[in-house]
Amino acid sequence: MTALHAFRDEADVLGHVASRWTEEQWTRPTRCAPWSVRELFAHVRVALAWLPGMLDAPAPAVADISAAAYYRPDHRFSPAADVARIRRAQEHAQGLDVRDFRGFTAGLADRCAAEPPGRVVRTRHGDAMLLDDFLATRVVELAVHGLDLADAVDQPAWLTPSAADVVLRLLFGRPAAELPGPPDQLLRQATGRAPRGAELARLGLTPLTLS
Repeated sequence: MTALHAFRDEADVLGHVASRWTEEQWTRPTRCAPWSVRELFAHVRVALAWLPGMLDAPAPAVADISAAAYYRPDHRFSPAADVARIRRAQEHAQGLDVRDFRGFTAGLADRCAAEPPGRVVRTRHGDAMLLDDFLATRVVELAVHGLDLADAVDQPAWLTPSAADVVLRLLFGRPAAELPGPPDQLLRQATGRAPRGAELARLGLTPLTLS
């Protein structure tokens, strides 16, 4: 499964399930304190909304950062960056309209699909990355925070097979079919959302620094 395929699938299902949440569910707290469901959803939308500006900018000559290296523990996960990230999501949550999310993400996917193979983009943090690799990081945002949102609204995980494959390849270097257990549970363990057993190290887990 390509990152673009996974991006389309996971974003579409998130938009679909979110459109059915009640106002009470939108106000519930999440494990990503201090965010509510609405604020965490806004964070995900913001994380995707960097794409148009990246595609409008000149393409770097070569990529120098992989999808896994994007999650290295540097300034982007500093206390100051976290404060800014929290505030940005809270501000965007105030005008959030979930009804446009599926169209918004479908438009992003269509624009990425029109880019040439090997397209390189520069992230807001200054990394030069293959567009496919950056899309993989957006699938991580959708999939991991999708689990956070599902738990907050008391809904079964909706992790799509294509997103599970992309994220688990990033974490373990292998597709979901070659790993033991339900993909959503494995993803919870790998990202600290469930107790992590010793077997994850044996499976070759590459830990990611996540917000």
